[in-house]
Amino acid sequence: MSREHTVPDSLVIDQKAVVFAIILLFLFLVAVLGNGFITAVLGMEWLLRRTLLPCDKLLISLAASRFCLQWVLLCRNIYIFLHPTAFLYSPVLQFIAFQWDFLNAATLWFSTWLSVFYCVKIATFTHPVFLWLKHKLSGWVPWMLLSSVGLSSFSTILFFIGNQRIYQNNLRSNLLNVTRESIRSSCEKFYLFPLKMVTWTVPTAVFFICVTLLITSLGRHVKKSLLTISGFQEPRTQAHIKALLTLISFAILFLSYFLSLVLSAARIIPSWALRFWVWHTVIYLCMAVHPIILLLSNSRLRAVLQKSCFLRCGAP
Repeated sequence: MSREHTVPDSLVIDQKAVVFAIILLFLFLVAVLGNGFITAVLGMEWLLRRTLLPCDKLLISLAASRFCLQWVLLCRNIYIFLHPTAFLYSPVLQFIAFQWDFLNAATLWFSTWLSVFYCVKIATFTHPVFLWLKHKLSGWVPWMLLSSVGLSSFSTILFFIGNQRIYQNNLRSNLLNVTRESIRSSCEKFYLFPLKMVTWTVPTAVFFICVTLLITSLGRHVKKSLLTISGFQEPRTQAHIKALLTLISFAILFLSYFLSLVLSAARIIPSWALRFWVWHTVIYLCMAVHPIILLLSNSRLRAVLQKSCFLRCGAP
């Protein structure tokens, strides 16, 4: 078993890791409540009305995938916290990794398609192709969702093949640890890591292209409105400024989440180190803050939340 994937028996987890574990638990509760609320509200609307706006279909898919991802990530962190010497490709962690890889890829794709939808529907570009996409995009939402599931399933199967190969080589190998380490490192460096980079970078690149286009379009409109005397006080200008701030915050959170995944996949931080818990705190923070932003920026969700809080506070 590789030394990089295990901890010496005499090593005790730093007490600071316990503090970060408590922070992770708090962020987990925030993320679960936020994503669960979005999923429940839009799910009830979909169930009662038998239909849902295309944008809300993407939104509920993103919230549901993040809701499930939170539980998988919590189970993984609890297992690693309780078994810091566990082999990272053991059957238990492979089972958790299978769910983690699928939900993580689906979350990235749902976020990307949501940015594509916002970009095409909100941006004010006048190119004929852009106008054609604006007219056709709503009908493509079901295909966006199916493609997200399909691409996520395909990449997850490829990840599982690599994980299983490392585990089987570890079981069959009777060679020295150095040789066994080279076998594991070879599979990780030349198969798993490049595959993960491609899987994650493609939706991330599309996401930032769409966000950049949308920020450019909104920025031009806000700049034009601010040239007038009362431009800043116009409701439409204020709405665009609010949308700009929301997009920028979403992009920052998305980038932080992507970088955290890359560092985790690079295996440069052992699971028993304090930095491991710091980076997982960043992942949890990104998934906890964004549903709050979505709740505050969506008027219907915000109204339901305010109504729920009013009824709860007014109840005897």
